[in-house]
Amino acid sequence: MNIFWFLRMARWARNPPGPRQVRLVLIVIAITLVVVGIEYFFGWPDALSVEPRNRRILP
Repeated sequence: MNIFWFLRMARWARNPPGPRQVRLVLIVIAITLVVVGIEYFFGWPDALSVEPRNRRILP
């Protein structure tokens, strides 16, 4: 870990975030877990996949 992460952890220990910020972080984590779960159980939709482009230039 970087020294800056330890400094950030020390600052958060001395001055913890407010309840709204904690709720926001928990909501973001929950949304992320829901999206990962949907992708894991149902797969990624083909409509959201990027098709590889042919970069070869034909003469």
